Amino acid sequence: MTMELPSLQDLEDAYKRVKPLVHRTPVLTCKAIDDIAGCEIYFKCENFQKVGAFKFRGGSNTLLSLTDEEKQNGVATHSSGNHAQAVALAAKMQNIPAYIVMPSTAPSVKKNAVKGYGAEVIECEPTLQAREETLEKVIADTGATMVHPYNDFRIVLGQATAAVELFEDVAQLDYLLTPVGGGGLLSGSALAAHYLSPETKVVAGEPEGADDAYKSFQTGELHPSVNPKSIADGLLTSLGEKPFSIIKELVEDIITVSEEEIKSAMKLVWERMKIVIEPSSAVPVAALLKNKSRFNQKKVAIIISGGNVDLEKISFS
Repeated sequence: MTMELPSLQDLEDAYKRVKPLVHRTPVLTCKAIDDIAGCEIYFKCENFQKVGAFKFRGGSNTLLSLTDEEKQNGVATHSSGNHAQAVALAAKMQNIPAYIVMPSTAPSVKKNAVKGYGAEVIECEPTLQAREETLEKVIADTGATMVHPYNDFRIVLGQATAAVELFEDVAQLDYLLTPVGGGGLLSGSALAAHYLSPETKVVAGEPEGADDAYKSFQTGELHPSVNPKSIADGLLTSLGEKPFSIIKELVEDIITVSEEEIKSAMKLVWERMKIVIEPSSAVPVAALLKNKSRFNQKKVAIIISGGNVDLEKISFS
């Protein structure tokens, strides 16, 4: 069964909806990194987005799409970080109650941010099963509407608005690279390219230790993530069915990278561009650097997905 892809009209509606709420993030360039990579790179900096990540776009679009009755009962979701903050802030801005299930191992900086936005944090064991069961109970108790982190076309369309802005700012891109976890950003970017810049090929980077999207893409069937391990904590979730329906049709390739390649790419961006990016954001940068010949002399954009680094875990000694 093929799912019907969201239309260009759906994409335009989402863009109009979120435009007053989201930051239009800058596109930065870096000659030093261009020279190292052998191509022309445009970095769409969603690390400067509200909550420090692209996920505020999807959260805003979804909450703005709710009925008045749904808004009254509030929203609930599970997330280890960026989606949690996105839903919490979008809910605060629209006076909607928010209940966020977070694994006990989630970075304290992210838990504190969610609480700071006025959402209620419900902690659970750090397994997908525990997250889903706790969320079900919260929804049963509160009547809140579930806001899935990625397996929802409203989320996908919200995330797509980053690429919509990018295509307005930079013309004739050969490639657009994003990371892939649940698939919201990748599928949204592919959708935006399909409608607004069809000559642009969309490629994803994924950690070798969390390569369910790569396996799913290769086989054409969803492979759930089993015990994923990576420094890129934003990419440990399983690819969603709805994003996958778009990825299968519109994405050119998924490239896997090692932990060392991720760290090295993150360090390069920190040192050369003087901007803080989280490990997940470094994954597509690593994918490009690993495949220089493929992108040689091309015009490439990379969506820097977020900048929420747990500074407690970084040694400054």
